[in-house]
Amino acid sequence: MNFDRFALTAEEFIAETNVLFYLNDAVTQLLEHKEEYIQFGVARYFAEYFSSVKNGNHVLFREFSYVKATPHNRASFLRIFWRCFRQIGKNGDLLAVLEYCSLLQLICPDYPPEMVQSAAKIVLIDDAMDCLVSFSDFLYAFQIQFYYGEFLESVSVIYQDLLSGKSPNTVIVPTSTSVEHLVSAVEDEASQEGVDSTLFTQCIMGLCERFKHSHPSPAAIRDILENTQRVSFYGFLIAMARNEKISQEIGALPSKSDLLIDPEMDQELERLIAQISISPTSNSSGSAAGLREPPRKASPRKSLHPRKRIEMESDGSTEETDSSEN
Repeated sequence: MNFDRFALTAEEFIAETNVLFYLNDAVTQLLEHKEEYIQFGVARYFAEYFSSVKNGNHVLFREFSYVKATPHNRASFLRIFWRCFRQIGKNGDLLAVLEYCSLLQLICPDYPPEMVQSAAKIVLIDDAMDCLVSFSDFLYAFQIQFYYGEFLESVSVIYQDLLSGKSPNTVIVPTSTSVEHLVSAVEDEASQEGVDSTLFTQCIMGLCERFKHSHPSPAAIRDILENTQRVSFYGFLIAMARNEKISQEIGALPSKSDLLIDPEMDQELERLIAQISISPTSNSSGSAAGLREPPRKASPRKSLHPRKRIEMESDGSTEETDSSEN
């Protein structure tokens, strides 16, 4: 009996931590690059592979199918994206969606552009390819779209069913991972008044009970919906993106107040700048200055105002929100 309980616990541990997935990938990588790795020893290779997984560096430059394969991979990728491009937010730069797509493809070459656009629509609703977005606005919208992609797709189906008057008992949970439902639900927001928050909450709670992919805790979802009478899908998405509890549950990004602070990375940059500045083969003043503040071509900042309403109502009222408030 004790042995059976221990065996069950071990199985649960293996399933939750995806040990077999990483072991399979480690063996596959070893066989594909054995001439490169075998000289260092197999034991050392596996030690370094799993150390990289533990530290979250294993997803860098990997294919998209691998990056999104596990919750740990997704959280690791989010953290790498934040740390690599935090300086954009620190400089106050606004970028277009295609520019964010290019940044993501620098660390994941086959990252799908349509998923970047889907994340941007959470902030912009429309004209996502043309408008400029702040780093913090995009990052937190991207976080929920990337980490909870399957969950949001299922919620969008629930929302559309409720909007069309279908019974909650007939809600169908999709099994695909496309972003079509998510994009269409956001695009339809302009002409919709939302659905009853209580009924929407009940449907989402039922979804969470049977959902096999990652999803926010029921407490976090209730925290978003409990004080509203009606809610639009866009309102739900933007509230998720702004919810500190959900961000903490994912565990990839710091709080919004600390988003642009990374002492470890700053120290590393200062060390590299110092090395370049004393290098006898470089122009010390020019090189250091160039790294501190690379020349940028001035470009007009397209205003995001006026913005569409968040359409997240409380006691029948509607208030406007601006994505730049983050």
